Amino acid sequence: MLFNSFDFLVFFVVVFAVQLALPHRSRNLFLLAASYFFYGCWNWKFLALIALSTVIDFYCSKQIVASQEQRKRKLMLCISVVANLGILAYFKYAGFFADSLQQLIGVELSSFTRNIVLPAGISFYTFQTMSYTIDVYRGEVDRLKRFSDFALYVAFFPQLVAGPIERGSKLAPQIEQGPRTTLLGFQSGSWLIVKGLFKKAVIADNLAPVVSDVFNAPDPNAAQVLIGVYAFAFQIYGDFSGYTDIARGVARMMGYDLILNFRLPYFATNPSDFWQRWHISLSSWLRDYLYIPLGGNRGGSWFTYRNLMITMLLGGLWHGAAWTFVLWGAYHGAILIGHRLFQKAFPLSDKWLQRTYLLRVLAMFHFTCLGWLIFRADSVSQVGTMLGNLAAMDFALSITDSQNLWQLALLGVPLLIGQSLQEYTKNLNFYSHLSLLPRTAIYSGVVLAIITLGSFGQQQFIYFQF
Repeated sequence: MLFNSFDFLVFFVVVFAVQLALPHRSRNLFLLAASYFFYGCWNWKFLALIALSTVIDFYCSKQIVASQEQRKRKLMLCISVVANLGILAYFKYAGFFADSLQQLIGVELSSFTRNIVLPAGISFYTFQTMSYTIDVYRGEVDRLKRFSDFALYVAFFPQLVAGPIERGSKLAPQIEQGPRTTLLGFQSGSWLIVKGLFKKAVIADNLAPVVSDVFNAPDPNAAQVLIGVYAFAFQIYGDFSGYTDIARGVARMMGYDLILNFRLPYFATNPSDFWQRWHISLSSWLRDYLYIPLGGNRGGSWFTYRNLMITMLLGGLWHGAAWTFVLWGAYHGAILIGHRLFQKAFPLSDKWLQRTYLLRVLAMFHFTCLGWLIFRADSVSQVGTMLGNLAAMDFALSITDSQNLWQLALLGVPLLIGQSLQEYTKNLNFYSHLSLLPRTAIYSGVVLAIITLGSFGQQQFIYFQF
């Protein structure tokens, strides 16, 4: 059931109307049932996995709070972490490592291992439920006492399949205390949904064929590679941030507030800044539950660089079971380390940082696009081929290439103009403060673009595969 489908529209209208009429406790039970139905529409068999993770972490967190013995508390935490990572590793990585081992040793492995179906959203809800138990152990969040409340925290349908990855300290109290549905929340949530649909149905889905043309081509030249990579940069942003906007909008209409997951990432000025703007819920998760426990920036430069690389390698692997994702993680680890080394060797004053702002934004955007080439490629060999063709600098354009370039410009430039204003004003909602005429023109233009150019229910969200 895709957000950009008629089925979801009907589902949400019914859910919104019913939950609005119910008292708090009945509302939570109804939303839990609706969330399980929503997930069951993908594959009802995998509901057992969500239920299993829920039971394990509810029990472990209960025992952690109840026990005064540190040894038992650590045991319960270990059970939670091992169980969650074990389930994730089996369903997501068993086939990948089996295939890699088969290629290495040349021995045929079980077809059962190599044909495991990946449950939708397993990486997202696994990290969410696991972080809850860790936070309970650390004393950073109060345990949810009702099993149904915790089950809803794990399976809340707006962000179940592709995030954002919510922390217990933010979402759990809202579930326990009950939502605050307001007219302002309904209005702002509706606009978030409209923005998300515009990013997904208009920008991402219309650029998808352009990207496929390039990455499915046997030997694209430099011009084609650039068009494909730039198009994918806007496609993946529109697709993923569009999903997040819709998720946040749906939740806000019902009275729940979800974390901001994207903050104009293509206006980042360095690699660290990028990860504070892109997929914020994951990057902050990796920071708090991996990078800092590894030692963070304590212990000297070498240990800091080691911790950065380990974190980004595992962050890359989180995205998918393929060597291209491992390479993508290593690439981002390398540019994070490279940026720190550059800062030490060539410290710049605030004045120079201001003067070079646009140059740094452009440089970081192209570093990011190089990463997207690795991310989108089907294999490491395709990465090598496309980079080699880029180096050959053959920029000949066919008629189809010219049409793709125009489509990229027509979809990407308006988005960049709008986001430039958001970055300049330091206000993601600056248009809400405009006078009636320009505000109405913006809203009407976005809705009209969705109606005339939108693609609905045809393209699955990219991050569903993770």
